[in-house]
Amino acid sequence: MAYIRYFFYLAYNWNIRIAWHIVRNEIRGERKYGIETTGADELQSLADKGIDTDHATIYMPASYDVLEDIFSRFSPTAYEHFVDIGCGKGRVLCVAAQSGGKKLTGIDFSKEFCQAAINNLESTKENFPGFRYSILNNDAFYFSIPDDADCLFLFNPFDDIIMSAVIENIEISLEKAPRKISIIYANPLLKHLFMDAGYKTVYHTKKMKYLEAVVLQKSPA
Repeated sequence: MAYIRYFFYLAYNWNIRIAWHIVRNEIRGERKYGIETTGADELQSLADKGIDTDHATIYMPASYDVLEDIFSRFSPTAYEHFVDIGCGKGRVLCVAAQSGGKKLTGIDFSKEFCQAAINNLESTKENFPGFRYSILNNDAFYFSIPDDADCLFLFNPFDDIIMSAVIENIEISLEKAPRKISIIYANPLLKHLFMDAGYKTVYHTKKMKYLEAVVLQKSPA
């Protein structure tokens, strides 16, 4: 039923062709990685609890084919600390773990999503025990970027107000610990904010017109 609901959600908001493409990849990906992350959530349940969702977008996981495309070229094995800001139910972290990532951190402002991420990562650990992870229930606006984080993942999780704060937090971390950093940004609607901050595009992929991601990098001056 989750796949059916997701199909109609995508078909209504985009079109049947892209809905079929995404759902087909959902079924394949969930089975391949042994996790449960499919679906869209408009965050109404969080709003009903008094949590401010004004600057957040809906929960919708990155498509498996886009993730696999990116990770085939920018392997998580190359990074010391992989951080997913707006990690949702942990899909990206689980795929990163199964692709060789060793130190993973996820942050999300939904306690329910954080718990789902933990459940999925624990399931992943049964077959891929060689990684460490932390899941933090926090608002990205206030999240201090770890000084060893050298790859951040974003899936257009919030608006320009929060994104500007995230970029500022990244810059503070880079000032404290100068290093090369990569940003994997899916559905990069606010890419210009990174470009204005001195990042360069090193990879771009686009499938089915809407499934888009870029890899941005910045090195010490």
